[in-house]
Amino acid sequence: QVQLVESGGGLVQAGGSLRLSCAASGQIFSINAMHWYRQAPGKQRELVAGIDSGSVTNYADSVKGRFAISRDNAKNTVYLQMNTLKPEDTAVYYCHADVSRTSSRLTYSYWGQGTQVTVSS
Repeated sequence: QVQLVESGGGLVQAGGSLRLSCAASGQIFSINAMHWYRQAPGKQRELVAGIDSGSVTNYADSVKGRFAISRDNAKNTVYLQMNTLKPEDTAVYYCHADVSRTSSRLTYSYWGQGTQVTVSS
């Protein structure tokens, strides 16, 4: 099995910064795309940012220019640097990864448990 463990959430004032981390462990042959999603109370889970195995990135329009996703393949870890935070960024942030557990290249989808980010005005 594979586990994803997020860290780095917390309470921050508007305009501040936070850096989220998500470390994958377990039966991992390779990790393909990695993503950060978020879900605010009463809203659907939405994609925030993604990064593929070649480090090509994509972002939701609402976070472009403020958030940056990166990965360290040696550590099986993905990061989300969040700058100029706004109250509307308040949500539970979830890490997601597409993982190949063997050389067969079959991929499986895994989620972390989520980390709370609260931005006060």
